Amino acid sequence: MAIILCAELVHLRRLLPVARLAFGPKGQPAAWVRMVPFLRALAGGALAWGLLTLWTLIPKVHSGAGEAFGVDEANKNVLLVLDVSPSMRLEDAGPTKHQSRMHRARDVLDSFLRRVPLEQYRFTVMAVYNGAKPVVKRTRDVEVVRNILGDLPLHFAFEAGKTKLFDGLQAAAETAKAWEPNSTTLILVSDGDTVPAQGMPKMPPSIESVLVVGVGDPRAGSFIDGAQSRQDVSTLRQIATRLGGSFHNGNTKHLSSVLIRDLTQSGAESALEQLSLREYALAACGLGAGWLAILPLLLQLFGTRWRPGIRR
Repeated sequence: MAIILCAELVHLRRLLPVARLAFGPKGQPAAWVRMVPFLRALAGGALAWGLLTLWTLIPKVHSGAGEAFGVDEANKNVLLVLDVSPSMRLEDAGPTKHQSRMHRARDVLDSFLRRVPLEQYRFTVMAVYNGAKPVVKRTRDVEVVRNILGDLPLHFAFEAGKTKLFDGLQAAAETAKAWEPNSTTLILVSDGDTVPAQGMPKMPPSIESVLVVGVGDPRAGSFIDGAQSRQDVSTLRQIATRLGGSFHNGNTKHLSSVLIRDLTQSGAESALEQLSLREYALAACGLGAGWLAILPLLLQLFGTRWRPGIRR
Protein backbone atom coordinates (compact mmCIF):
# COMPACT_ATOMS: atom_id res chain seq x y z
CA MET A 1 0.00 0.00 0.00
CA ALA A 2 2.84 2.41 0.77
CA ILE A 3 4.35 1.83 -2.68
CA ILE A 4 1.00 2.53 -4.35
CA LEU A 5 0.53 5.73 -2.33
CA CYS A 6 4.01 6.91 -3.33
CA ALA A 7 3.20 6.18 -6.97
CA GLU A 8 -0.06 8.13 -6.63
CA LEU A 9 1.87 11.09 -5.19
CA VAL A 10 4.27 11.07 -8.15
CA HIS A 11 1.30 10.83 -10.52
CA LEU A 12 -0.37 13.82 -8.82
CA ARG A 13 2.77 15.98 -9.19
CA ARG A 14 2.98 15.13 -12.89
CA LEU A 15 -0.73 15.89 -13.34
CA LEU A 16 -0.72 19.41 -11.85
CA PRO A 17 0.76 21.21 -14.92
CA VAL A 18 -1.95 19.79 -17.21
CA ALA A 19 -4.86 19.98 -14.74
CA ARG A 20 -6.77 22.61 -16.79
CA LEU A 21 -6.35 20.52 -19.93
CA ALA A 22 -7.66 17.41 -18.19
CA PHE A 23 -10.37 18.89 -15.97
CA GLY A 24 -11.39 22.13 -17.67
CA PRO A 25 -10.90 25.81 -16.83
CA LYS A 26 -11.18 25.28 -13.08
CA GLY A 27 -8.55 22.55 -13.12
CA GLN A 28 -10.46 20.54 -10.50
CA PRO A 29 -11.77 16.97 -10.86
CA ALA A 30 -15.00 15.70 -9.31
CA ALA A 31 -14.99 15.66 -5.51
CA TRP A 32 -14.91 11.86 -5.23
CA VAL A 33 -11.69 11.66 -7.28
CA ARG A 34 -9.72 12.95 -4.28
CA MET A 35 -10.36 9.56 -2.63
CA VAL A 36 -9.06 7.57 -5.60
CA PRO A 37 -5.40 7.33 -4.44
CA PHE A 38 -6.44 5.87 -1.10
CA LEU A 39 -9.02 3.54 -2.64
CA ARG A 40 -6.53 2.33 -5.23
CA ALA A 41 -3.92 1.70 -2.52
CA LEU A 42 -6.49 -0.15 -0.41
CA ALA A 43 -7.58 -2.29 -3.36
CA GLY A 44 -3.99 -3.08 -4.31
CA GLY A 45 -3.16 -4.01 -0.73
CA ALA A 46 -6.21 -6.27 -0.49
CA LEU A 47 -5.31 -8.00 -3.75
CA ALA A 48 -1.69 -8.51 -2.68
CA TRP A 49 -2.71 -9.83 0.75
CA GLY A 50 -5.24 -12.20 -0.75
CA LEU A 51 -2.79 -13.64 -3.27
CA LEU A 52 -0.04 -14.08 -0.68
CA THR A 53 -2.47 -15.73 1.75
CA LEU A 54 -3.74 -18.18 -0.87
CA TRP A 55 -0.16 -18.97 -1.85
CA THR A 56 0.85 -19.83 1.72
CA LEU A 57 -2.26 -21.82 2.72
CA ILE A 58 -1.99 -25.61 2.67
CA PRO A 59 -4.22 -27.08 -0.08
CA LYS A 60 -7.09 -29.29 1.05
CA VAL A 61 -9.01 -32.00 -0.76
CA HIS A 62 -12.73 -31.35 -1.06
CA SER A 63 -15.01 -34.30 -0.47
CA GLY A 64 -18.14 -35.11 -2.40
CA ALA A 65 -20.20 -33.48 0.33
CA GLY A 66 -18.71 -30.15 -0.65
CA GLU A 67 -16.63 -29.59 2.46
CA ALA A 68 -12.89 -29.70 2.95
CA PHE A 69 -11.56 -31.97 5.66
CA GLY A 70 -8.10 -33.25 6.34
CA VAL A 71 -7.28 -36.59 7.89
CA ASP A 72 -7.43 -35.23 11.43
CA GLU A 73 -10.12 -32.58 10.99
CA ALA A 74 -13.25 -34.56 11.88
CA ASN A 75 -13.91 -32.43 14.97
CA LYS A 76 -17.44 -33.62 15.81
CA ASN A 77 -18.39 -36.73 17.72
CA VAL A 78 -21.32 -39.10 17.97
CA LEU A 79 -21.30 -40.91 21.31
CA LEU A 80 -23.64 -43.91 21.18
CA VAL A 81 -24.71 -45.53 24.45
CA LEU A 82 -26.19 -48.86 23.35
CA ASP A 83 -28.28 -51.12 25.58
CA VAL A 84 -27.06 -54.67 24.90
CA SER A 85 -29.06 -56.48 27.59
CA PRO A 86 -30.75 -59.78 26.62
CA SER A 87 -34.13 -58.02 26.46
CA MET A 88 -32.87 -56.16 23.38
CA ARG A 89 -33.05 -59.49 21.52
CA LEU A 90 -36.78 -59.93 22.08
CA GLU A 91 -38.70 -59.90 18.80
CA ASP A 92 -41.52 -57.42 19.31
CA ALA A 93 -40.16 -54.36 17.51
CA GLY A 94 -40.63 -52.77 14.12
CA PRO A 95 -43.82 -52.08 12.16
CA THR A 96 -44.57 -55.81 11.97
CA LYS A 97 -43.56 -56.50 15.60
CA HIS A 98 -41.52 -59.47 14.42
CA GLN A 99 -38.13 -57.74 14.51
CA SER A 100 -35.72 -57.91 17.41
CA ARG A 101 -35.23 -54.71 19.35
CA MET A 102 -31.52 -54.68 18.49
CA HIS A 103 -32.27 -55.02 14.78
CA ARG A 104 -34.77 -52.20 15.05
CA ALA A 105 -32.13 -50.06 16.75
CA ARG A 106 -29.77 -50.85 13.89
CA ASP A 107 -32.35 -49.75 11.30
CA VAL A 108 -33.10 -46.49 13.11
CA LEU A 109 -29.44 -45.61 13.60
CA ASP A 110 -28.56 -46.65 10.06
CA SER A 111 -31.06 -44.10 8.75
CA PHE A 112 -29.30 -41.53 10.95
CA LEU A 113 -25.88 -42.50 9.57
CA ARG A 114 -27.11 -42.17 5.99
CA ARG A 115 -28.29 -38.60 6.53
CA VAL A 116 -25.39 -36.96 8.35
CA PRO A 117 -22.07 -35.76 6.84
CA LEU A 118 -19.95 -38.71 7.99
CA GLU A 119 -16.68 -37.01 7.05
CA GLN A 120 -17.25 -34.53 9.89
CA TYR A 121 -17.76 -37.10 12.64
CA ARG A 122 -15.94 -39.64 14.76
CA PHE A 123 -18.01 -42.37 16.38
CA THR A 124 -17.72 -43.85 19.87
CA VAL A 125 -19.86 -46.77 21.05
CA MET A 126 -20.44 -47.55 24.73
CA ALA A 127 -22.20 -50.85 25.54
CA VAL A 128 -24.33 -50.92 28.68
CA TYR A 129 -25.92 -53.81 30.55
CA ASN A 130 -24.94 -54.66 34.13
CA GLY A 131 -22.32 -51.95 33.87
CA ALA A 132 -20.70 -50.21 30.90
CA LYS A 133 -17.84 -51.10 28.57
CA PRO A 134 -16.37 -49.11 25.66
CA VAL A 135 -16.59 -50.97 22.35
CA VAL A 136 -14.90 -48.52 19.99
CA LYS A 137 -13.59 -44.99 20.46
CA ARG A 138 -13.54 -42.18 17.91
CA THR A 139 -13.55 -44.29 14.78
CA ARG A 140 -14.21 -42.83 11.36
CA ASP A 141 -15.12 -46.22 9.90
CA VAL A 142 -18.91 -46.26 9.98
CA GLU A 143 -18.95 -49.92 8.96
CA VAL A 144 -17.47 -50.77 12.36
CA VAL A 145 -20.46 -49.09 13.97
CA ARG A 146 -22.88 -50.94 11.69
CA ASN A 147 -21.23 -54.24 12.60
CA ILE A 148 -21.65 -53.50 16.31
CA LEU A 149 -25.33 -52.78 15.73
CA GLY A 150 -25.74 -56.15 14.03
CA ASP A 151 -25.77 -59.53 15.74
CA LEU A 152 -22.67 -58.94 17.84
CA PRO A 153 -23.49 -60.70 21.18
CA LEU A 154 -22.09 -57.98 23.43
CA HIS A 155 -24.19 -59.08 26.42
CA PHE A 156 -21.79 -61.99 26.92
CA ALA A 157 -19.12 -59.47 27.95
CA PHE A 158 -21.12 -58.69 31.11
CA GLU A 159 -22.23 -60.67 34.12
CA ALA A 160 -25.95 -61.36 34.24
CA GLY A 161 -27.92 -58.80 36.17
CA LYS A 162 -30.13 -55.74 35.92
CA THR A 163 -29.62 -53.13 33.24
CA LYS A 164 -27.91 -50.02 34.60
CA LEU A 165 -28.38 -47.21 32.12
CA PHE A 166 -26.85 -44.67 34.48
CA ASP A 167 -23.57 -46.62 34.37
CA GLY A 168 -23.52 -46.19 30.60
CA LEU A 169 -24.27 -42.47 30.86
CA GLN A 170 -21.58 -42.04 33.51
CA ALA A 171 -19.01 -43.83 31.32
CA ALA A 172 -20.08 -41.70 28.36
CA ALA A 173 -19.63 -38.52 30.40
CA GLU A 174 -16.15 -39.56 31.49
CA THR A 175 -15.19 -40.47 27.92
CA ALA A 176 -16.39 -37.15 26.48
CA LYS A 177 -14.90 -35.02 29.26
CA ALA A 178 -11.68 -34.32 27.35
CA TRP A 179 -13.35 -33.46 24.04
CA GLU A 180 -13.95 -29.98 22.71
CA PRO A 181 -16.97 -28.07 24.05
CA ASN A 182 -20.20 -28.48 22.07
CA SER A 183 -18.68 -31.09 19.78
CA THR A 184 -20.62 -34.23 20.70
CA THR A 185 -24.07 -35.66 20.04
CA LEU A 186 -25.04 -38.24 22.67
CA ILE A 187 -27.48 -40.96 21.55
CA LEU A 188 -28.91 -43.45 24.04
CA VAL A 189 -30.70 -46.49 22.58
CA SER A 190 -32.60 -48.74 24.97
CA ASP A 191 -35.93 -50.43 25.69
CA GLY A 192 -36.10 -48.69 29.07
CA ASP A 193 -35.14 -49.31 32.66
CA THR A 194 -36.13 -48.18 36.14
CA VAL A 195 -34.52 -44.82 36.75
CA PRO A 196 -33.74 -43.73 40.31
CA ALA A 197 -34.78 -40.30 41.48
CA GLN A 198 -31.16 -39.28 42.04
CA GLY A 199 -27.82 -40.07 40.52
CA MET A 200 -28.25 -38.81 36.97
CA PRO A 201 -24.70 -38.26 35.66
CA LYS A 202 -23.81 -34.68 34.80
CA MET A 203 -22.82 -34.29 31.18
CA PRO A 204 -19.57 -32.42 30.39
CA PRO A 205 -19.47 -29.25 28.24
CA SER A 206 -18.53 -31.35 25.20
CA ILE A 207 -22.09 -32.76 25.02
CA GLU A 208 -24.03 -30.42 22.77
CA SER A 209 -27.23 -32.41 22.18
CA VAL A 210 -28.85 -35.56 23.55
CA LEU A 211 -31.23 -38.00 21.88
CA VAL A 212 -32.90 -40.94 23.62
CA VAL A 213 -34.30 -43.58 21.25
CA GLY A 214 -36.71 -46.20 22.52
CA VAL A 215 -37.22 -49.58 20.83
CA GLY A 216 -39.63 -52.39 21.56
CA ASP A 217 -43.41 -52.58 21.78
CA PRO A 218 -44.54 -50.00 24.37
CA ARG A 219 -47.91 -51.71 24.90
CA ALA A 220 -47.68 -55.50 24.73
CA GLY A 221 -44.76 -56.92 26.67
CA SER A 222 -42.71 -60.08 26.13
CA PHE A 223 -41.57 -62.43 28.87
CA ILE A 224 -37.90 -62.84 29.67
CA ASP A 225 -36.29 -64.18 32.82
CA GLY A 226 -39.70 -64.61 34.46
CA ALA A 227 -40.71 -60.98 33.98
CA GLN A 228 -42.54 -58.98 31.36
CA SER A 229 -40.41 -56.63 29.27
CA ARG A 230 -41.60 -53.80 27.06
CA GLN A 231 -40.42 -50.38 26.04
CA ASP A 232 -40.72 -48.07 29.02
CA VAL A 233 -41.61 -44.85 27.24
CA SER A 234 -42.14 -42.78 30.39
CA THR A 235 -38.74 -43.78 31.78
CA LEU A 236 -36.88 -43.02 28.57
CA ARG A 237 -38.67 -39.70 28.17
CA GLN A 238 -37.74 -38.86 31.75
CA ILE A 239 -34.07 -39.56 31.01
CA ALA A 240 -34.22 -37.33 27.93
CA THR A 241 -35.84 -34.53 29.93
CA ARG A 242 -33.31 -34.74 32.75
CA LEU A 243 -30.46 -34.63 30.23
CA GLY A 244 -32.00 -31.68 28.40
CA GLY A 245 -32.47 -33.68 25.22
CA SER A 246 -35.17 -35.20 23.04
CA PHE A 247 -36.96 -38.55 23.09
CA HIS A 248 -37.95 -40.51 20.00
CA ASN A 249 -40.00 -43.69 19.94
CA GLY A 250 -38.17 -45.57 17.23
CA ASN A 251 -40.24 -48.72 17.39
CA THR A 252 -42.19 -47.92 14.22
CA LYS A 253 -40.78 -44.62 12.93
CA HIS A 254 -37.32 -43.52 11.85
CA LEU A 255 -35.77 -40.27 12.99
CA SER A 256 -37.26 -37.31 11.18
CA SER A 257 -35.09 -35.06 9.06
CA VAL A 258 -36.03 -32.11 11.27
CA LEU A 259 -34.84 -33.95 14.38
CA ILE A 260 -31.55 -34.94 12.73
CA ARG A 261 -31.01 -31.36 11.59
CA ASP A 262 -31.63 -30.06 15.11
CA LEU A 263 -29.21 -32.63 16.55
CA THR A 264 -26.37 -31.96 14.14
CA GLN A 265 -26.80 -28.20 13.70
CA SER A 266 -28.14 -27.03 17.06
CA GLY A 267 -24.89 -25.18 17.77
CA ALA A 268 -23.91 -24.48 14.19
CA GLU A 269 -22.20 -21.20 13.52
CA SER A 270 -23.69 -18.58 11.26
CA ALA A 271 -22.55 -18.36 7.66
CA LEU A 272 -20.25 -15.44 8.54
CA GLU A 273 -18.68 -17.32 11.45
CA GLN A 274 -17.98 -20.33 9.23
CA LEU A 275 -15.78 -18.30 6.86
CA SER A 276 -12.14 -19.33 7.04
CA LEU A 277 -8.97 -17.45 6.10
CA ARG A 278 -9.24 -18.94 2.61
CA GLU A 279 -12.67 -17.37 2.02
CA TYR A 280 -11.50 -14.00 3.30
CA ALA A 281 -8.48 -14.15 0.98
CA LEU A 282 -10.67 -15.00 -2.00
CA ALA A 283 -13.00 -12.12 -1.15
CA ALA A 284 -10.05 -9.72 -0.84
CA CYS A 285 -8.72 -10.81 -4.24
CA GLY A 286 -12.11 -10.42 -5.89
CA LEU A 287 -12.90 -7.02 -4.39
CA GLY A 288 -9.40 -5.64 -4.92
CA ALA A 289 -9.10 -6.80 -8.52
CA GLY A 290 -12.66 -5.71 -9.31
CA TRP A 291 -12.09 -2.19 -8.00
CA LEU A 292 -8.78 -1.80 -9.85
CA ALA A 293 -10.46 -2.99 -13.05
CA ILE A 294 -13.49 -0.71 -12.88
CA LEU A 295 -11.70 2.40 -11.59
CA PRO A 296 -10.39 3.62 -15.01
CA LEU A 297 -13.91 3.42 -16.45
CA LEU A 298 -15.36 5.37 -13.52
CA LEU A 299 -12.69 8.06 -13.92
CA GLN A 300 -13.41 8.30 -17.64
CA LEU A 301 -17.17 8.70 -17.16
CA PHE A 302 -17.46 10.57 -13.87
CA GLY A 303 -13.98 11.99 -13.16
CA THR A 304 -14.94 15.56 -14.13
CA ARG A 305 -18.07 17.55 -14.95
CA TRP A 306 -16.35 19.45 -17.74
CA ARG A 307 -17.31 18.28 -21.22
CA PRO A 308 -15.23 19.85 -24.02
CA GLY A 309 -16.76 20.60 -27.42
CA ILE A 310 -19.62 22.64 -28.88
CA ARG A 311 -22.84 22.41 -26.89
CA ARG A 312 -26.14 22.75 -28.64
